Amino acid sequence: MHAAQKLMRQWIGIDVTHLAVGLIEKRLRDAFDGVEFTTHGVPQDISGARDMAARGRGDKNYYFEFEKWALSLINAQPGNLSKKGADKGIDGNLWFGAKHEGRAIVSVKAGDNVGVAMIRDLRGVIEREGAQIGVFLTLTDPTRAMITEAAGAGQCALDGFEGTVPRIQIVTVEQAMALRDRAVRLPALRQDTFKKAAKERDTRAQGALDL
Repeated sequence: MHAAQKLMRQWIGIDVTHLAVGLIEKRLRDAFDGVEFTTHGVPQDISGARDMAARGRGDKNYYFEFEKWALSLINAQPGNLSKKGADKGIDGNLWFGAKHEGRAIVSVKAGDNVGVAMIRDLRGVIEREGAQIGVFLTLTDPTRAMITEAAGAGQCALDGFEGTVPRIQIVTVEQAMALRDRAVRLPALRQDTFKKAAKERDTRAQGALDL
């Protein structure tokens, strides 16, 4: 798809996983200013996201696809590298800093029964793993008690980084769909969690006037 776009061809791309689809979407946007395309088979609005999550409630494999799609919205890597099995509370990871010295752990929740205990669990996971930040990515809006609990975790301040960001951040899927990786506040957020595609230059553009 990248090569076809570079050659100004019409193209259609097909893949079986949302992780791969999210990767090529990011690559195209990184490489081509103003590129336009439509992705079918993935949620385009919050109703579609809820439908996808509902389908996953009876099919664990399909839920994994919802999880990977949600992670791709904020440019996070799957915590278990797409392998099946216990995730130990780590659905995804975001790395930041020049040498990936910073880590944010992402917890994805699609159910309606979100509550304060889940925020406490996420805080426990980042403390166990030695991570600096926890991101609670939820399909349903958080309760006031959850917001208060997250605020109680304080701020994250790291040597070599300016300012602070909340240690526990609650991000709704709707916010992530609108803002993408800007929905998460990370110190010096790296944009190459997945290797960033080089910007393609329009070779048809006039370089200089012939005088």
